[in-house]
Amino acid sequence: MTPAINSARHAGIAFQLHEYQHDATAPSYGLEAADKLGVTAEQVFKTLVVSLDGKQLAVGIVPVNSLLGLKQIAKAAGAKKAAMAAPDIVERTTGYVLGGVSPLGQKKRLPTFIDASAQAWSTLYVSAGRRGLEIELSPEDLAALSQGRFAALSA
Repeated sequence: MTPAINSARHAGIAFQLHEYQHDATAPSYGLEAADKLGVTAEQVFKTLVVSLDGKQLAVGIVPVNSLLGLKQIAKAAGAKKAAMAAPDIVERTTGYVLGGVSPLGQKKRLPTFIDASAQAWSTLYVSAGRRGLEIELSPEDLAALSQGRFAALSA
C-alpha cells in the first residue's frame, strides 16, 4: 500500500488500481503508463512540482502528452513566476520518487492545480505512488482529495 492508495481508501471514494511492468529504459513514465494501460495519453495525468516566486511549492497536474505551462500555473496560484522544483526537493517534500509522484497522500500538502482538460473525463489516471502503478478515479474525487482547483495549465 502506498500513501496515495491509503488516502483514497480512507476517503471512501471509488477507484481502481492498474499495475504494469515498468520499463526503466522508457523515455517517459507517463507515456509508458498510457501505452501499457491501453488508454489515450490525454486521460493519463502527470504530477509536477513547481516553485512559486522561489518561496512556495505547488503541484500541477497535466496530461502526460502535455507540458505544464509555468506562466499558467503561476497565474492560477496568484504568483509572479513559477519554475520546476529540484528533483531532491520534490522527493523530500512529497515522499515519492520521480516517475511515481502521486498527487494523493503526499508528506506535505501543497497547493494543487489540475488542468481543466481533466473535467472532460469521467475517470482519469494518476500515479498511485510508485512507478508501474496508477490509480483511476474521477476528476472530482481527485480535486476533493488533493484539495485541488481546476485551471488551464497546459502549455
